[in-house]
Amino acid sequence: MLRNRAGIILLTALAPSVWGTTYYVTTQFLPPNRPLLAAVLRALPAGLLLVAATRRLPKGSWWWRSLVLGALNIGAFFALLFVAAYRLPGGVAATIGALQPLLVAALSSGLLGERLSTRTVLTGLAGVAGVSLLVLRADAELDALGLLAAVGSAVVMATGVVLSKRWPSPAPLASTGWQLVAGGLLLVPLALLVEGPPPAELTARNLLGYGYLTLVGAAFAYALWFRGIRALAPTQVTFLGLLSPLVATLVGWLALGQSLSPVQLLGALVILAALVLAQVRPRQKRTRQQERLAAGV
Repeated sequence: MLRNRAGIILLTALAPSVWGTTYYVTTQFLPPNRPLLAAVLRALPAGLLLVAATRRLPKGSWWWRSLVLGALNIGAFFALLFVAAYRLPGGVAATIGALQPLLVAALSSGLLGERLSTRTVLTGLAGVAGVSLLVLRADAELDALGLLAAVGSAVVMATGVVLSKRWPSPAPLASTGWQLVAGGLLLVPLALLVEGPPPAELTARNLLGYGYLTLVGAAFAYALWFRGIRALAPTQVTFLGLLSPLVATLVGWLALGQSLSPVQLLGALVILAALVLAQVRPRQKRTRQQERLAAGV
């Protein structure tokens, strides 16, 4: 059982690790100033591919649940992240995004009946501190709208994770496709309004980048992510999200020749310590609410 659980954690960790390569792929392979187009082409084709592969459509309440989860996990999250990325330095946006484990822990306490422990709070704060040491710069300029968007992106993603646990899907891989399609469709009008129609011509390099984001960054990564949410506690899964800024920094160092300071290395160690500590869960007695949820009440 322990070995199987460790395998699930490692597989789930691949998702945020893949997402950590998004900045590199976007800047090196895609047309400039088209983040919403990238979000649409990342989500919608991947969702359609998974729906076609599984040959399953939502039934009953899963029509509206897919729309809600797709909006939270994909559509609204990408849109708010786009605003934050344009109005804030990357380090500020990443540091605010590191609040997700704390938000998920608080929401899990209310919606899933999980106990909000001091250990979880301290580990979450350590994760935020580690990310800030890794990516935050002292001369970073703040913008009110950008800050609201960054906080909003963390809130909608945290809510999506908890609701994904609250509503276990009857068909995990198919529901991943449903959410990607729903989120992608919600992003289409926004992308057209903000960025206009897609470029008339795309290079082979552009197509390679979009193909990577679709197949690896969305279809593969989100399938592992939602599988992890189904099998693990939501707080465990979201702590793994701290791998994204860590991998992004590592890729920048290896592929782009960016330097790493001793402070950044300290931040990386703090992040890894928080990740490991978050995966070690002490035995707990289930609360009454958890018993009711397990019984389907």
